[in-house]
Amino acid sequence: MEFRELECFVVLSEELHFARAAERLYLSPGRVSQLVRALETRIGARLFERTSRRVRLTPLGERFLADLRPAYDGLARAVDGARSAAREVTGVLRAGFLGTPTGLVTGVVRAFERLYPSCEVRLAEVPLGDPFGKVRAGLVDVAFTLLPVDEPDLRTSPGLNEVPVRLGLSARHPLARRSAVGAEELADLPLIGLDGPAPRRWRELVAPSSTPAGRPVSLGGTVATSQEGITLVALGRGGMLMCTPTAAYHERDDVTFVPVTGLPPSVLGLVWLRAAETAAVRAFAEVAVAQSAGGSRAA
Repeated sequence: MEFRELECFVVLSEELHFARAAERLYLSPGRVSQLVRALETRIGARLFERTSRRVRLTPLGERFLADLRPAYDGLARAVDGARSAAREVTGVLRAGFLGTPTGLVTGVVRAFERLYPSCEVRLAEVPLGDPFGKVRAGLVDVAFTLLPVDEPDLRTSPGLNEVPVRLGLSARHPLARRSAVGAEELADLPLIGLDGPAPRRWRELVAPSSTPAGRPVSLGGTVATSQEGITLVALGRGGMLMCTPTAAYHERDDVTFVPVTGLPPSVLGLVWLRAAETAAVRAFAEVAVAQSAGGSRAA
């Protein structure tokens, strides 16, 4: 038995007028009549007497209303409560980050918690090789990610920053002494790519298979996390592209990060599951966009 049929029955029993009941329910009078007939068919008897001048409950309808009212009122309160909770920004919001909680990430979290003190943000790392798995599995509600994202079941925020790309190299590599590396020179050394179920477009963001001019770029190994990638870089297995803030986070004596010219900037944004969007997720995205517009584009 459908809730909408019961709702139509209760409202019509209060109004005893199809047009007024339809107005309360935001339906047409014809649709109200259809729903009432469907309910009567389920029950097997008429609940209303209808004439051209009046509508009234049958004796069975009066009994059904008396029996139904307590359960209906409780169900209506539960639905209203759930709708109200869905509009509230409270509880816990789980946010994923890609390997490195940069200043942009922590800045957004602090700004969000200041604006919504009843909602706590809990951070969880999202692996480079599976950037959307935790979002789809419901393990995080929203995640910081590289843009663009072309996944029909996911939604994204606008870009939160645009930062230059750097190439991580072993400190012993000849290019490590350069002030910059051109994008076409990536064809002359292997790049560290990704393991895991990451889609092809994502893999191209992290380790492009060709230079802007179309020269092929070889793989020097594949990894699932940033730390695995930096380890291969330190061992001289290849180079690894990273955004400037992440490169700064991973600075160490045996790895050098050199600016890359000729590549588009790295853009960070937010991603979440369309079917699981909540008021808290929307609020977090709004705060992130406002925070980035307020001066965090270098983060």
